[in-house]
Amino acid sequence: MEIDIHALAAARSVGAIVIDVREPDEYHSGHVPGARPIPLGELATRVGELAIRVGERGGERVHGICASGRRSLLAAKWLISQGFDAVSVAGGTVAWTGAGLPVETGPNRQRA
Repeated sequence: MEIDIHALAAARSVGAIVIDVREPDEYHSGHVPGARPIPLGELATRVGELAIRVGERGGERVHGICASGRRSLLAAKWLISQGFDAVSVAGGTVAWTGAGLPVETGPNRQRA
């Protein structure tokens, strides 16, 4: 149910679905490029958006990320309970940025 940042980097290189479950201000300060912002508190009400995207891509795995991995682990567990193939990124964006991997700042206007 958890993967490391290197596994996420590999998955991203082939177009993985990545959701960032942090709050908007956290997301804007720096996020994994291409990650879609869906705060953990909004996940249950926005899961339909995610279901459409996953369905369009043939049931693809959802990669959840937050600051350290706690919120994304909760998100992954909940998504799994809803029938999704989901994982959490251990260490979150702290580990991602610490490894010198690419980061974008500002809002991502796209939805999941």
